[in-house]
Amino acid sequence: MFLPYDMPPYRPPSEAYSVLIRATRGCPWNQCTFCGMYKEERFEIKPVEEIKKDIDAARSFYGPGIKRVFIGDSDSLVMKTKQLCEVLRYLYEVFPLIERITSYARAKTVRRKKLEDLIALHEAGLTRLHVGLESGDAELLAFIKKGATPEQMIEGGKKAIKAGFELSLYVLLGIGGEDRSTQHALHTAEVLNAVDPHFIRVRTLVPYPGTPIFEQITQGTFIPASPKTILKETLALVESLTVHSEFLSDHISNLVDLNGKLPEDQPKMVTAMREILQEIEEKPELLDTYFKPRDYRCL
Repeated sequence: MFLPYDMPPYRPPSEAYSVLIRATRGCPWNQCTFCGMYKEERFEIKPVEEIKKDIDAARSFYGPGIKRVFIGDSDSLVMKTKQLCEVLRYLYEVFPLIERITSYARAKTVRRKKLEDLIALHEAGLTRLHVGLESGDAELLAFIKKGATPEQMIEGGKKAIKAGFELSLYVLLGIGGEDRSTQHALHTAEVLNAVDPHFIRVRTLVPYPGTPIFEQITQGTFIPASPKTILKETLALVESLTVHSEFLSDHISNLVDLNGKLPEDQPKMVTAMREILQEIEEKPELLDTYFKPRDYRCL
């Protein structure tokens, strides 16, 4: 299929109906051991005029009635504030019915931005940020080369909310493997509780060939968490949360669909996880049939 302009190669599932506009190419960090995205892409900030041409092409392709836009690639906030504000204002000029503009961002980038710059971006129309927390455990964050500490994650998250953004934080279930699952769950809950984001979105580790973590599994230096361990980890995480967030299992990688508004739905979510674990305890063979086939969860 012919694409009329340069689109981001990745977007969150929640942006399935958004127009995709590429402000940067690749990832400025690109060292996370679990991630196979952008590996063949040299990081680049696109010129504003080039981005505007893409916006014009999107208008000719989709028409003026677009209500949602997602800006890629992995960390649009590395752009100079003035430039990104210009892009945002142009989007609203070209698509006057826009209700939401969303972008990926790194917590460390948000943390480094001046609060007044973040507020300016929000006032220019950037409404929601998607940030990969992955884990709140300091040891794990260093192990996966995330490039940020739990304290920096908290600071960046709080700053984003203070600036007015809706904040989605992503948690990577199973990233602690068999050995660090409990500490991953509990320390991740601590960071989430400190930030209190609008959305908590869980993903489950699917090791991709060519990534460092895949090689560690092959060499036996990383033992992947079993489905049962991941379910226990999920329960420990949900039980430990004291947030006012939407908890969303909105990805095919996850073993079970667990969604709810916290704290209202927390009791029934905990009960649901306990019932699943009890069912597996009584019928271990369900582990082979109850969940989505692993081959499909990498899609």
